[in-house]
Amino acid sequence: MKLTRILSRVAVKNEIPDLEISDLVYDSRKVVPGCAFVCLKGATSDGHLYARQAGEKGAAVVIAEHETEAACPVVIIEDTRAALAQMSAAFFEDPAEKLEMIGITGTKGKTTVSYMIESILKASGKNVGVIGTVGVVIGEEHYKTDNTTPESYEVQRYLRKMADAGCDACVMEVSSIGLRDHRVDGITFDIGVFTNFSEDHIGGSEHKDMQEYLACKAMLFKRSRRAVINLDDPNAEKITEGALCEKTTYGFSEKADLRASGEQLLSRPGFLGVAFTLSGKLEANVEVSIPGKFSVYNALAAIGACSLLGVSKEAILAGLRAVKVKGRVEPVPVPGNYTLLIDYAHNAVSMQSLLETLREYHPKRLVCLFGAGGNRPKLRRYEMGEVSGKLADLSVITADNSRFEEVEDILADIETGLAKTSGNYIKIPDRREAIRRCLENAREGDIIVLAGKGHEDYQEIRGVKYPFDERVVVAELLGELNR
Repeated sequence: MKLTRILSRVAVKNEIPDLEISDLVYDSRKVVPGCAFVCLKGATSDGHLYARQAGEKGAAVVIAEHETEAACPVVIIEDTRAALAQMSAAFFEDPAEKLEMIGITGTKGKTTVSYMIESILKASGKNVGVIGTVGVVIGEEHYKTDNTTPESYEVQRYLRKMADAGCDACVMEVSSIGLRDHRVDGITFDIGVFTNFSEDHIGGSEHKDMQEYLACKAMLFKRSRRAVINLDDPNAEKITEGALCEKTTYGFSEKADLRASGEQLLSRPGFLGVAFTLSGKLEANVEVSIPGKFSVYNALAAIGACSLLGVSKEAILAGLRAVKVKGRVEPVPVPGNYTLLIDYAHNAVSMQSLLETLREYHPKRLVCLFGAGGNRPKLRRYEMGEVSGKLADLSVITADNSRFEEVEDILADIETGLAKTSGNYIKIPDRREAIRRCLENAREGDIIVLAGKGHEDYQEIRGVKYPFDERVVVAELLGELNR
């Protein structure tokens, strides 16, 4: 594609050379002959330092924010990160325009809401792609990503794959960092969804304060045609302040357009869920196959988005009954009359929320297996140990991603937190053996949760990632125990 076409939406400060461009690259290690190398400034590195190297490796042009030495032409623009988004949209020929785009932002619930929407849209007969925390899903293909919202080039590349694969819609988790860093610039969302807002991502290379954090999330609604807003959240009005999108609200409030009431917990071996009555713009009795009152809010958000897309009530109800989110209170089939779940809870806040939710189902015993990541703050380990000690009937402490620390040292820190409680616990450093012990000793009516790994399919030890998918491990162990 001609460079002039790629840069047609970008304000350029000097002359654009007449060049044919093979690809866009922002990592100098991935430079290919004929590409345009875009210099991005990150928290720890500056792409301008690699401009000369990129030219020597065959880049046809360097896109930079200031004059820089390079063995090829240099085009100067004001903001390379914002430009990369517009360049990528042009390079991949605006794939978002071929899809119904649903963007979800909020502190919690983005992943669950995205998969609820996916399940509903699939029940309505649509082909759906997903971009979010657990990666990118296009049909049967699954791609791992480093960020909830990938860099703008990757976003556009995946959207092009979705469009070419015949997808009708894309459901995307849109993080505050992704919005701040222009990763979804060039996309107009048909629906923007707000789940909730609470303290997170403050400090370091993230947000300087809560005000900036909220302002970044609010950016989604200035680029959405319609918005679905949690009216019960104190920041419901602020999140769409100055936005011109049409709003639909949800919550338990009588003022909400979509209202929930009469929520009831549903429980049977291998299944935990919730039911509620929906009223307002849509009326129905709803059953959701994900536990906890918070699932009601997530379901309302999904209902709001899908109803605006014209999905039938029947498909909405069927999708919510069938939804399953990898690594989020995910049920795993077991032969006994107990419930086994996998969840990503890997800090005290998420673990407390998880265990309090499961406590509401009155299990005979609540067993929590967990570890903690190496090379991370010790305070997190103390807090996780204390939370599990207070809320679980039995804590099984074991390895997680130990990275460059010794597992025994991490477990000793967790024990420091457990010691503040009267909770029972056992220590089994090998995670596979710890899971085996839980399966061998499961009792009727137990809820056992394997916390910390969630959607991850590896264990990181001494810088090496070893295969470790807990679904596979459980299946293997059940087979061994059966024999």
